[in-house]
Amino acid sequence: MLTEIIKILAIPFLGTALGACCVFLVKKNLNPLFQKSMNGFAAGIMIAASVWSLIIPAIELASANTATPFIPAAIGLWLGIIFFFLTDKLLYLKTYTSENATNPHKQLLPLLAVAIHNIPEGMALGVAFAAWLSGNEIITYSAIFALALGIGVQNFPEGSIISVPLYISGKGRIRSFMLGIVSAIAETLGTVVTLLAASFILPLLPYLLCFAAGAMIYVVIGELCPEMSENGTSHVAILMFAVGFSLMMVLDVALG
Repeated sequence: MLTEIIKILAIPFLGTALGACCVFLVKKNLNPLFQKSMNGFAAGIMIAASVWSLIIPAIELASANTATPFIPAAIGLWLGIIFFFLTDKLLYLKTYTSENATNPHKQLLPLLAVAIHNIPEGMALGVAFAAWLSGNEIITYSAIFALALGIGVQNFPEGSIISVPLYISGKGRIRSFMLGIVSAIAETLGTVVTLLAASFILPLLPYLLCFAAGAMIYVVIGELCPEMSENGTSHVAILMFAVGFSLMMVLDVALG
């Protein structure tokens, strides 16, 4: 059982690490079109994962105990959105933009933002694992693998968005790379803590699954979508959103 958990945890971590490796491939900065494309792809992945890996299973779980399973789903979704709305307001975190490209202090903001944003993703994996370990037939190991793979894919641009600007601000390649993968630690902690609290969490699974979905949707709308349309709408980013969405949908349905 521990082996399966470690394998799943390794997938999102590897996605972040590969993204951070971009610091060894660039001289100045990532192409803006490439950044928009990766943000669009990540947004599609996260929205599809929110629907097929989190919201739909939450409604199916709640339907066993209530005639209105959409109510726990809606409550959990709003709690996740409100939580990250308040987080952004309180901490004033924002992702990398060209305006802070040369300020080394501001370059730490993307790291903090991505680390906090990774917490619900880790929670989503932890909640899914808790349901699987409890013997719930709705959540399968294949579904958990699909969720982890989707998170790992969307972690790639996150790793690059952290490491490349840090390198541009004057930090070395290796240090920028290491800081780039630090954000993955928050994701792992979110999964482990959720698993340790599984006995308390299981009755709240429908709420927590949708809480994670709401948090991920907030990240997409509040962070990724504005970057996709920065300096004008990018049709390539929209197409990449569709690619990411359809890829995650196919993975989740096929493997789940």
